[in-house]
Amino acid sequence: MPASGLPHRFGRSRLVRSFAVAGVAAVALPLFGATAASAAPAAAATSAPASGTVTAYPDNLDGWIRESLSVMAQHGIPGSYDSIHRNILRESSGNPQAINLWDSNARLGTPSKGLLQVIDPTFRAYHVPGTAFDPFDPVANITAACNYAADRYGSIDKVFGAY
Repeated sequence: MPASGLPHRFGRSRLVRSFAVAGVAAVALPLFGATAASAAPAAAATSAPASGTVTAYPDNLDGWIRESLSVMAQHGIPGSYDSIHRNILRESSGNPQAINLWDSNARLGTPSKGLLQVIDPTFRAYHVPGTAFDPFDPVANITAACNYAADRYGSIDKVFGAY
């Protein structure tokens, strides 16, 4: 584990996440000291430099959901914080490294992965530009799963069980 106290995957590899906010490039830096699966609400810190708005999201469940909602808004993908949070707790208990090695998908060679337990073919089909192309990346996983839920059910808000 690095000196930050966060697992390597979330300590250094998520130091900087770039995404577009209203057509302006922005950089989000996670806050250190939060645990990887912490769900404690934390407000995003913002500042407004001359080039645009910079938003920092905590590197925890609350921050991942809020960052994903920002990306979703840019792409017209519906969904609410509460519905995403509810589904994450059911699917992975907030563990971005969760992997299901026992269900029918796993037996077919495509285990469900990440916060919202997305299989690789679904992740590839519903990946949203501006997020990492990694099903274990929390923001990419949430955003792809919500994109899939929007296509299949109209919104993640309508998902109350396995999907």
